[in-house]
Amino acid sequence: MPSGPSSDKPTLRENIYTLPNLLTLSRIFACPVLGWSILDGNYHLATGLLVYAGLTDLVCRWIPSRRYKMSSVLGTILDPAADKILMTTLVVTLTMQDLIPVPLAAIILGRDVLLSLSALYIRYATLPHPKTFSRYWDFSLPSAEVRPTLISKVNTALQLLLMGTTTVSPILPFDLGMSLQGLQYLVATTTIWSGLSYVFSKDAVRVVSQSKRSGRL
Repeated sequence: MPSGPSSDKPTLRENIYTLPNLLTLSRIFACPVLGWSILDGNYHLATGLLVYAGLTDLVCRWIPSRRYKMSSVLGTILDPAADKILMTTLVVTLTMQDLIPVPLAAIILGRDVLLSLSALYIRYATLPHPKTFSRYWDFSLPSAEVRPTLISKVNTALQLLLMGTTTVSPILPFDLGMSLQGLQYLVATTTIWSGLSYVFSKDAVRVVSQSKRSGRL
């Protein structure tokens, strides 16, 4: 008895339980403790957690993932998501402590909210049929790969520099007022620029399902 057309196509899956993904998850799980330490005024602990986040991020980038078969489409989504969760935690808590101005916080968080909504739509639009709720949240089924633009990478680095410097500033023996203010204006500019770059760039998103099918033609 002939099977339906959908049963003839193998489902594309990948291994998501890799060392880079686990390290990235550990950065995400550290964010609530980081936020609590800032609100509690424990900037020494907050600085230590930021150092941990930076080191694990460097380890993930140095690991030759493709050689050891540890690269995954989920990783291309999880890594920037971890950066955004870390950034959101820092922005919200530092703003609540009056260390970050509210207008700058609105620019950073507003851009991230818009990009997150876009990512949810792209996930649905590129998910192979059938588009069910369980398949939508099954990230072992890759559908689209996010490729950060150059200005987005620069912006992320500047944002982390600003948040890290702001976090450590209360425990420094000297004042960073003017330097922090200049960095805040720079971050506001690159944040808006990077958000627009995703709108106008044609290479920011790669549809995995389509590229796989085209490779078999």
